[in-house]
Amino acid sequence: MSEKTSKKTTSSGDGTKLVIVESPAKSKSIAKYLGEGWVVDASAGHIRDLPQPSDLPADMKKGPYGRFAVDTTNRFDPYYVVYPDKRKRVADLKRLLKDSSALYLATDADREGEAIAWHLLQELKPKVPVYRMAFTEITKEGIARGLENVREIDADLVDAQETRRILDRLFGYEISPVLWRKVRQGLSAGRVQSVATRLVVERERERMAFISASYWDLDGTFTANEGKGAGESFTARLNTVDGQRIATGRDFDDRGQLKPSAAGKVATLSEATATALAAGLQGATFTVDSVEDKPYTRRPAAPFTTSTLQQEASRKLRFSSKVTMQVAQRLYENGYITYMRTDSVNLSGEAVTAARRQATELYGPESIPQAKRVYKSKNDSAQEAHEAIRPAGDSFRTPGQVSGSLGADEFRLYELIWKRTIASQMADAKGYTATVKLSGTALDTGGEMAGRTAGFSASGTVITFPGFLAAYEEGRDAGSEPAAGGSGSADGKDAKDKRLPEVSTGEALTGEDVIASGHETSPPPRYTEASIVAELEKREIGRPSTFAPTISTIMDRGYVSKRGNALVPSWTAFSVIRLLEEHFGKYVDYDFTARMEDDLDRIAAGDLERDAWLQQFYFGTGSADDDQLAGLKAVVENLGDIDARAVNSIPVADGITLRVGKFGPYLEKDIPAGSPEGTDPERANVPEDLAPDELTAEKAEEIFATAGPSEVELGTDPETGRAIVARDGRYGPYVTEVIHEMSEEELAAWMEAQPTEYYKNGKPKPKKKPAKQKPRTGSLLKSMTLETVTLEDALKLMSLPRVVGQDAEGTEITAQNGRFGPYLKKGTDSRSLETEEQIFSITLEEVLAIYAQPKQRGRGTAKPPLAEFGEDPTSGKKVVVKDGRFGPYVTDGETNITVPRAMDPESLTAEQAYELLADKRAKGPAKKPAKKPAARKAPAKSAKSAKK
Repeated sequence: MSEKTSKKTTSSGDGTKLVIVESPAKSKSIAKYLGEGWVVDASAGHIRDLPQPSDLPADMKKGPYGRFAVDTTNRFDPYYVVYPDKRKRVADLKRLLKDSSALYLATDADREGEAIAWHLLQELKPKVPVYRMAFTEITKEGIARGLENVREIDADLVDAQETRRILDRLFGYEISPVLWRKVRQGLSAGRVQSVATRLVVERERERMAFISASYWDLDGTFTANEGKGAGESFTARLNTVDGQRIATGRDFDDRGQLKPSAAGKVATLSEATATALAAGLQGATFTVDSVEDKPYTRRPAAPFTTSTLQQEASRKLRFSSKVTMQVAQRLYENGYITYMRTDSVNLSGEAVTAARRQATELYGPESIPQAKRVYKSKNDSAQEAHEAIRPAGDSFRTPGQVSGSLGADEFRLYELIWKRTIASQMADAKGYTATVKLSGTALDTGGEMAGRTAGFSASGTVITFPGFLAAYEEGRDAGSEPAAGGSGSADGKDAKDKRLPEVSTGEALTGEDVIASGHETSPPPRYTEASIVAELEKREIGRPSTFAPTISTIMDRGYVSKRGNALVPSWTAFSVIRLLEEHFGKYVDYDFTARMEDDLDRIAAGDLERDAWLQQFYFGTGSADDDQLAGLKAVVENLGDIDARAVNSIPVADGITLRVGKFGPYLEKDIPAGSPEGTDPERANVPEDLAPDELTAEKAEEIFATAGPSEVELGTDPETGRAIVARDGRYGPYVTEVIHEMSEEELAAWMEAQPTEYYKNGKPKPKKKPAKQKPRTGSLLKSMTLETVTLEDALKLMSLPRVVGQDAEGTEITAQNGRFGPYLKKGTDSRSLETEEQIFSITLEEVLAIYAQPKQRGRGTAKPPLAEFGEDPTSGKKVVVKDGRFGPYVTDGETNITVPRAMDPESLTAEQAYELLADKRAKGPAKKPAKKPAARKAPAKSAKSAKK
């Protein structure tokens, strides 16, 4: 391996000092603080990486690097190449370095930044002193501290990042091909993405297996009759009958049964008994049994880490993890916040002082505690950066001071970070929680429940000193517990600031509006982006830099989609996870993945040797028969037979199975006993918008009942003699021809009949199989259905595009159907048609008349929106989906974003539309390259990339 330290050599002169960072925006911000004598430029991210094996030099493709671009036989030596689009950038940096007296590598202060710095060092090969400069904020103070604490490149951090990269290459390149063969082409497996997908799939399995339980309780309104609280009313909920606790949702398991811990200890009310008890309590006298006050204290949350920032931005700002990190990146690069990839909750001494000073100025001296607050990370190996995410500088700018210089999304995220940081150094919120217990005896009108004693309870929390709540209150996900130090009401509802009247033990109360209400237990909530990030962090899977890319990857791969904020797995994800669990169980095990992260941390700390660890991971330490000792290579080589049909099959009901096919999921019924040989099973496509937990046995029968025929034979093409059929496909109904496929015997006979060809050395060439014919197809017009389409229609559709004729210059003009409707095409000039029927009926004369008119670009009659939603959370303007020249797009009047091909514009939800706009805003406007004066062409240099 090459030396991974920055070697200091003799200066080449008194030239300027060159500072290299990752992004152009960051370089501009830093340049402001360095002044004369310094040149700041950017690498624009990574400059080199492992190439695809197909891109290796010809002489290396058959060598040890040929499979992974990593030599697994020689200490896992990687072969790096400079990205083709970065060669000019590297050349420009080398040119700047020639006139420099020193090189400062100022990439980000994490493992990835350390690796970028090392790659720059390897490619630039400087002959001047080299310094590694790191900082967590782009401010005058931050840059000054960075210059005061320059160091050499940390070889251990580089090793850790390089190990992660090689590990991901081995994992993906060994396991993904298995998915291609057994599930579908184009799928991928990843060390963290597969585990994240498994979490989402397991939660959906829990929802599918969930059986709801019913339970009943009572709510009543009670009024104090005497004392200071006379005339005041409050609500309370039934919690006991004759001293025995009433069952609530938490007493039932996911199978709809009482948990063993609750069996025999709680009473379950039916609708009849609850209604009878409510009737018996109307007009009954109630007595206060006890009044209890407890002090209430709530502590502020720690400053933001990457994980908690993504979670809170999802809850409060409705940002996806990807958008959060894009916005945070811009805030950091422009000097508004500290580095945004960190799992540390620590604040520097200057930051603590700034936060306490600002809290005192805004909320008074009593708003801060006497002692400074110190927070400790849950993860002992928090080394991504050494400070939490906070406003930059030794004194913080308030949101009001930066509002004029930030965009809407940047301002909202900055405000969130500022509030959280200030609140983290403020005093606890103080108050008290009062709990009142009361009871009454059911009257004779209660029927079978007459004479039973019903106990009710009510709680309320009153904040007497807001403390940090004056600045900020942490959000939480649905179904989660109250924040640490908080308190909820006895009935599980948030009782903050619910003040109860002053009553005393033994006091009589009047009960009114005692109502019985039924409840159903709910399945476990699906993960949201916020909650899955929290779960990954809790399990110590992944690191700050991986959370957002992991979520984006599993969504881009089609494993997970969003319904509102919830993450819903696809049926393909079910197949992939089943295959991985059954054949690669260790590699999707949560604890195993977490231990890998711990090992990478140990490599970063210098406590573990990179080569030995990779050797153990890939080649193992024992027998291939022992799954825990075998390496990845042995596991893949000893997979044995994998039943692809079983992997892609999920039982739905007796006799009904869901299959994950090449073109999407479908239902299949068992062939009835006694059916003639060759009978095909009944099949029906599963609607794309149907979540897995919604596919019940009843729903499956409904799909079969409402589905049209999956295939209709229309007749025979008189020219080819082939059968023509109409099918219901994943993307809609279509017609196609059935091409006979050779049987094994026919193929063998065809191969035998082919003449043998020979190489120059006399050896016979292998015979090639016959080229597979691609059937003609055609989508049905909107006016056609599987039931109404005819053979004549089908032959017309399969004949498209239709040649209408030629213009005066002899250019051919065709009529055809496209993704966005029917159109004419003459060379590169396309014109829209009004109806699909015109494709077959329009004449050459009519076509020439259309082309004689000037082409309209946006001057036609305005089309109505394809869909309309509410106001965008950021801009506050109405969001609509329109049909544009390049396809459907979402707009709020200010920002436009094309609807991705993977999304159906007709089923687009409001949340998806808002997220698309937020994602586009986060990327910022497209930057046009700056015009440069013509320069004298430099002599050509070799672009060959060197191995490290």
